[in-house]
Amino acid sequence: MTILSAGADDGGRRLDRVLRKALPDVPLSRIHRLLREGRVLVDKRPRDAAFRVRAGQEIAVPAAQETGPSAGPGAQGGARTAPGALAILYESPDLLAINKAAGVPVHGPAGSLDALVRAYLAPRLPPSLSFRPGPLHRLDQPTSGIVVFSASLAGARRFSALLREGKIRKQYLALVEGRVDLPGRWEDPLLRDREKRQTEVAAGGKTARTGYTPLAWYPGGKDGCAGGCTLLLLEPETGRRHQIRAQAAFHGHPLAGDSVYGGRPLPDPPLPGPFKPPGPAPPFLLHAWKLTGAGPLPPLEAPPPDYFLAFAQALFGPRALRGKTRP
Repeated sequence: MTILSAGADDGGRRLDRVLRKALPDVPLSRIHRLLREGRVLVDKRPRDAAFRVRAGQEIAVPAAQETGPSAGPGAQGGARTAPGALAILYESPDLLAINKAAGVPVHGPAGSLDALVRAYLAPRLPPSLSFRPGPLHRLDQPTSGIVVFSASLAGARRFSALLREGKIRKQYLALVEGRVDLPGRWEDPLLRDREKRQTEVAAGGKTARTGYTPLAWYPGGKDGCAGGCTLLLLEPETGRRHQIRAQAAFHGHPLAGDSVYGGRPLPDPPLPGPFKPPGPAPPFLLHAWKLTGAGPLPPLEAPPPDYFLAFAQALFGPRALRGKTRP
């Protein structure tokens, strides 16, 4: 028999769900068969799928049915990383907030932000069979900025509930094509086109709402943004995939450089003097800047990357974001 010990984050969860997380290599159908046959013991007594596990209980599963090692706390197939490799904005026993670099995928194998966070949290988390830290909201690979990860089941549940209730406020910075003169709000139905891997405004889609405020205007020139560019502050009120990118494009202001949604290439300097970006820039400039709201997190701000500041200062002047970089 394989003996599993339930941790604090397993308490109150159904036995089948605990086993599904603790034994990821075992088919769910096999787990349910073992439960129906009374071959899974909790504190030496057979229990059914709906049994609610308590912290500290021992769960015995026939070893022959386990086709691979259980995914214990922090287990992953990727390389571990030193804490300094993560730009940590906030850390508590329940939540971890990271300033993600553009180009780093949130999900995936070794090298993804998810893998790095799990490696970092592994020695810090209490034992658990069913809880794994993970991202609590989306951020596209080319986008930089704040991503919040769960460090406990309680943290995941609380933050997710606040998101559903609309109590988490997010603010993004973006460089878009064209001139936006006045603040406003986009409200559109969005549908995901899986073949094109895009999101489109179309009847029957889920409603997406995004507020926007222009911060600075660049009239255009030989160094790119020929038709002009606007630095926007964006506040998505919903969380649809590619929401900002799709809505901005639909309303005539695609992100500069976002070729997937019709944007022309980013300005191609050399930019003047100290504003030259250090290294290659991402395809477009979109940064998850601030996150505030009721709940377990304090107000958070992720400093924009150097290349973002370089473009903003070169196009809009050295005062482009001055006075706007604190919550």
